[in-house]
Amino acid sequence: MGIAGVMSLAAFTAQPASAAPDTGTGDVVKVRLGGDATQTRIVIELEKSVAGQLVTRDTDLSKQVIALPDIDLDGTMTGAGQGLIRDWRIDSVAGSVRLKLNFKSGAKIYRRFLLPPADGISVYRYVIDVIPEGTDTSLVKPAVVPVVATTAQPRTQQAAVKTRAKKVIVIDAGHGGKDPGALGGNTFEKDVNLAAARALREKLEKTGRYTVIMTRDTDSFVDLPARVRIARSANADLFISLHSDAGGNGSTSGASIYTLSDSGTERAAKKALVKGDWSLADNSSSDAMVNRILIDLTQRATKNRSATFAQLVMDNISDSTPLLKTNLRQAGLFVLLAPDVPAVLLEMGFVNNARDEAMLNDSRHRAVMMGQVANAIDQYFANSVQYASFAGLN
Repeated sequence: MGIAGVMSLAAFTAQPASAAPDTGTGDVVKVRLGGDATQTRIVIELEKSVAGQLVTRDTDLSKQVIALPDIDLDGTMTGAGQGLIRDWRIDSVAGSVRLKLNFKSGAKIYRRFLLPPADGISVYRYVIDVIPEGTDTSLVKPAVVPVVATTAQPRTQQAAVKTRAKKVIVIDAGHGGKDPGALGGNTFEKDVNLAAARALREKLEKTGRYTVIMTRDTDSFVDLPARVRIARSANADLFISLHSDAGGNGSTSGASIYTLSDSGTERAAKKALVKGDWSLADNSSSDAMVNRILIDLTQRATKNRSATFAQLVMDNISDSTPLLKTNLRQAGLFVLLAPDVPAVLLEMGFVNNARDEAMLNDSRHRAVMMGQVANAIDQYFANSVQYASFAGLN
């Protein structure tokens, strides 16, 4: 098989899926595997969402360990492998639940992402794709699976989805105009944010698959509510806000990404119950309780999608950009508050750190990093929003 077809659906129909016995404990429901020696997928079914963290070095081709924060496990789970995976084990180490994958031969994790409950599937699915050592990942094409709707959308959004062929991406260059943002040695944050936003727009528009909207394309001031309104009025499929961090004495460096926190979710829900820019008017009911349920359902799906995309961004940019030790973060940031638009805020580095500042101002590094963000967007729409079981996995 050619590398271009490495993650094709057909490859996963050659071998039957295997599943761990239905002896899941705590938040872990079941473990499933599919694939063969050219590519293997393992799916961990969970009772709640998780943002997995790679514990081992990604250069270790014999095994990988992934931490599963905030997951409860009543007992150890183990099972035989399939394809590239010799065996697997989920246990608790020093109070932290970890998944260990032992590979049969030189292999590596290609991508990881989370699928929320959908289409009659009541569990979350943490998905890990493994490919052989030496595979050129730039040629790997994500598998395309059927779209399965998971939540009722406002009628205006449903109509937009049916009639438009391209996904709508809103890119938000943080700060601008009278608001310079953080200050580096010779850099205003607003300038590097805008340069990155333009680079990302160029990458996305070249694919021909996206309609790109910028909240600002000049050195202009746009208030925070307006940035959210732009995304919602465009029926955006994804919102990404680009920023540069600052803090401390300049020794801290690395990129990180934010999704909406629980406190921010509650804040957004309260706004969504008020008619106007924030309301989900097309789903409205005269019953306040029904309205709140509709908003909660929409928010849950949006938050899950945001977390999925955040993980993909970090997985992609880690090849070129140093990351903070804790790089997947949550906060009640205003630009993330739209209840029905998946959104992340990417801190690309510390503008007051000399090394990060140099990278942020380097057009070559910027092009590489934004290319990797564009790859994450491709993967998100190819896998994470198309909520369906993979071929060979039930």
